[in-house]
Amino acid sequence: MNNWFEITGGELPDSPALLVFPERVKQNIETALRWVDGDTSRLRPHIKTHKNREAVLMMMAAGISRFKCATIAEAELLGLCKAPNVVLAYQPTGPKLKRFVEVIKHYPDTHFGCLCDDLEIAREQSEVFLSQGMKIDVYIDLNVGMNRTGIIPGEAARKLYQLMDELPGIHAAGLHAYDGHQRNPDFEARTQECNKGFEPVMLLKKELEALGHIVPNIIAGGSPSFPIHAKRGGVQCSPGTFVYWDKGYGDLCQEQGFVHAAVLMTRVISHPNDTRICTDLGHKSVAAENDLSKRVFFQNAVGLNPVGQSEEHLVLENTQQQNLPVGSLLYGIPYHICPTVALYERVLTVENGTITGDWRNMARDRKINF
Repeated sequence: MNNWFEITGGELPDSPALLVFPERVKQNIETALRWVDGDTSRLRPHIKTHKNREAVLMMMAAGISRFKCATIAEAELLGLCKAPNVVLAYQPTGPKLKRFVEVIKHYPDTHFGCLCDDLEIAREQSEVFLSQGMKIDVYIDLNVGMNRTGIIPGEAARKLYQLMDELPGIHAAGLHAYDGHQRNPDFEARTQECNKGFEPVMLLKKELEALGHIVPNIIAGGSPSFPIHAKRGGVQCSPGTFVYWDKGYGDLCQEQGFVHAAVLMTRVISHPNDTRICTDLGHKSVAAENDLSKRVFFQNAVGLNPVGQSEEHLVLENTQQQNLPVGSLLYGIPYHICPTVALYERVLTVENGTITGDWRNMARDRKINF
């Protein structure tokens, strides 16, 4: 269907709206499974993209039992879904650590773990977990070039893992290595760079095992490096964007074969002059961290060049002089879907061209219950 993204029947919703197509979500889950040869134990999807229980349940129905998340609300959402195994890909400390403990206590059907990259935080985590009669999986967060969080593989990382092996409230569960900086558009070059960046992780694992430590798990990668780590034995892969896919990764990672499953619907609301149109897709409605030209790609129109955006408006130069009267619908793929989802309380589901319901983006909130 060339116009798979259009609403063709039933009542049209107000705009702007974020539309999700469940059949295409299912197709993307199946594609992710093919990358790991159907071995669901190799997948640990990150739920930061979709933030709702319906997508989690679709993945669980496909046999996926391991998940990753970034916030306490996302961890609680997975607990509500009774996801079997969850890693909070964050180093909880202070109030966040106490909230994490509350989530662990209230969702006993889910086995939770988290990250650590600091000796003192490891001691804090152990003390807090132990005070609650817990022993929780903790992974060392490794800095493999992202330079955002983590400890560089080497002597300091070995000392941290040794301490974690000794602390009573912690079970040293393995290594976590996020390489989101690997974004070479040439897949072969990206593969070489990713493999080189992963070498210190494997060296650290061998060194720890030679010292008598057990390193049961390695969690690696995000979306751009997913197909590379997917072919690496003994590694759990953590793509997230694949569920909905977006224009940014669609351009960068053409080798992966995922399809767009989330679309922004906006309306033309004004013609400020003869060559410009204004839509209701302001930066409250689409991720706005990119350059103005890299925020949304329209599927059903060409030559609409963005010239200005404010909270509730997106102004476009109509270079092709298309007939787009006030009220016309435009459908666009966001360049960055994850923060776009966070702007919407819920997404509208579309099947066979008709709105069929909605999925609440529950974990976009900072807090659900705890």
